[in-house]
Amino acid sequence: MIVIGDKIVSDEIVEEQFLCDLDACKGVCCVEGDGGAPLEPEEVEKIKEVYPLIEDKLSERSRAEVSKMGYVLWNVKEGYNETPLINGAACVYLNYDEKGIAKCAFEQAYEEGKTDWKKPVSCHLYPVRITKHAHYDAVNYDRWDICSAACTNGKKHKLPIYKFVKEALIRKYGAEFYEELDRAAEYLQNEDEG
Repeated sequence: MIVIGDKIVSDEIVEEQFLCDLDACKGVCCVEGDGGAPLEPEEVEKIKEVYPLIEDKLSERSRAEVSKMGYVLWNVKEGYNETPLINGAACVYLNYDEKGIAKCAFEQAYEEGKTDWKKPVSCHLYPVRITKHAHYDAVNYDRWDICSAACTNGKKHKLPIYKFVKEALIRKYGAEFYEELDRAAEYLQNEDEG
């Protein structure tokens, strides 16, 4: 474990390698799962604000689900808001490109310069998952077999998970946290080699 302030980071975040391979997986992490993307409290309002900018990117079914369920849902079991799903599977905020790859409508609007908000930070962080406890955040690797191509691709490019999610970790915890994590990772690597 790596302890940085009130964050406990699993060694797997610096030891394991990961790089999404959307041609192989087709973005299935946005389609499968047992719940929507966990949302930060401030992201609930952000989704409402950005929704008019992405509505035209969504399928008729997605728009109908948002109309019926709302922009977000409260997960009673987990105690947080999350994105709604269609039939308990695909996120309502996705669409498919010409290759059949699931794409986040929020991220598409961001890339088109329509908004300064990329997507929920929990999506941006994936495969890292954060569990909030009373006195600390547990920062862990969410190992999922549907990401096997990303693991293979990460090994090919020698890209540790924490570097793959660098932008998201900085977004969540700040540059100082990331720099400290990077130093800890280098220390662990040097110990392993020495």
